[in-house]
Amino acid sequence: MQLVTHRKLKAGRLMPWGKGTVVTGAKGFVFLAGNTATTDDYEPFKKDGGAVGDAAAQWRSILANIKADLEELGTSLDHLIKLTFFVKGPFPNGGVLSSPNFRQDVMDAFFAQHCPKHCSSNNPPPSEVIGVAALAHPDLVIEIVAVAALPD
Repeated sequence: MQLVTHRKLKAGRLMPWGKGTVVTGAKGFVFLAGNTATTDDYEPFKKDGGAVGDAAAQWRSILANIKADLEELGTSLDHLIKLTFFVKGPFPNGGVLSSPNFRQDVMDAFFAQHCPKHCSSNNPPPSEVIGVAALAHPDLVIEIVAVAALPD
């Protein structure tokens, strides 16, 4: 199997997400349902007795869930093809992505530890960000959908 992610250039500047991934020779694909930072009882992820309002903590929890789900289903972050982010809040300013270092502090930190090839300075998978008015629970600020290839 071969995955080739093509980098995205905009006005001559390299973007921190891929343009697209060409997959050849895959055994199949894994389409993960939307992941949120919730417990098995579908309650918002709890930390120190309260709902997590920290967007970064929710992102980290979701990315760890995606990693575990992919491995359980026979693939890994190495074979990630695409990510879709559903982000709650005023968009684009005021949402969880409005911090200029959010991608580096959260996404790149996670991928640096678990799959360095997907850091924004390397070859990240293509992704899109969709602003939404609400998610399944009022304390949730992000939901992430992932697609990965099954290795042959």
